[in-house]
Amino acid sequence: MNFSSYVSGFSDGEGCFSISFNFRERLKTKIEVRPSFSIGQNKRNLGILQDIQQFFNCGSIRFSRNDQCYKYEVRNIDELCKKIVPHFRKHPLVTSKKDDFEIFSKICEKIFQMKHRNPEHLKEIIKMAFKMNSSGKRKNSQEKLLSVLNKMKI
Repeated sequence: MNFSSYVSGFSDGEGCFSISFNFRERLKTKIEVRPSFSIGQNKRNLGILQDIQQFFNCGSIRFSRNDQCYKYEVRNIDELCKKIVPHFRKHPLVTSKKDDFEIFSKICEKIFQMKHRNPEHLKEIIKMAFKMNSSGKRKNSQEKLLSVLNKMKI
């Protein structure tokens, strides 16, 4: 079996590329950007998450009491840019999730280049992120995030 292609197919069905935002007073922009690649599975399938973690040689697995599932997650920007994104470039997704991945990879590149520290670039990142995962729940609205940046003196 070609495990690389298997991981892409599995991620196409069970994976999630997401960008979350939190307010952090200590930051110049007051907004923290958190990219994440994750795969959730019932506890009976923990083994496949461990295999995927070993395959990528990064990330962590945690148990979520909310839904009684395990989640494999990669949040480190270096690991996302050097391991996760290149994998999905070489072994592409085939569902509509590929559209989320394309936006995700562009945002990760901007974060890797530290552009998220600039309010104008951060506005662009926020707008891009809100085009992803349209059915997902968000703690903060796009309008609320952008209003914080619009109040800043640039």
